[in-house]
Amino acid sequence: MISYLKGKVILKDSDSLILEVNGVGYKVFVPENMLARVEEGEENVEVFCFLHIRKDETIELYGVPSFAALKLFKAFRDVSGIGPKAAMLLSSLGTPEEIRKAIEQRNLTFFKGLKGIGEKKIQKVIVELTGKLENVETTRSAKLDDALESLVALGFSKSDAKETLSRISPEVTQTEQRVKEALRLLGRR
Repeated sequence: MISYLKGKVILKDSDSLILEVNGVGYKVFVPENMLARVEEGEENVEVFCFLHIRKDETIELYGVPSFAALKLFKAFRDVSGIGPKAAMLLSSLGTPEEIRKAIEQRNLTFFKGLKGIGEKKIQKVIVELTGKLENVETTRSAKLDDALESLVALGFSKSDAKETLSRISPEVTQTEQRVKEALRLLGRR
């Protein structure tokens, strides 16, 4: 399964981008606010992905800018009647913490004006997810999860990766720097 991509934006469309990773172009549907932030030719663009296989066996890749947003995407996707496009829209409305608060406070106005998602569907989302989003991470813990996920993808065990990341100074906050430092520490073994 494709869960994360980092590469060069070679083309932007109205609802997607094509991200070149190691010579392969992936079409990834992304939220409008993410499309607005990236430019064609921009390198090292990170996208956390959800691979969706439709009933007609079409494979689509949906992307959001962070691991915390991906967790929200999956939570929204688990609500019956919410497809991947709606889940992507919902998970990009604000920070994960803002979205969690809006759901916990049953704030319908936070969700108003979304294309294709009516008030009844929003009410259903709020009812089904109230109390279930307590584990939405802050930016720091999301970055820790990003680094952990990267190390596991490189073949390290989750326990070794966690232990190694715990030894890295809290001042190192960038995911890429944390992974490099962890790799350096793991290489000493």
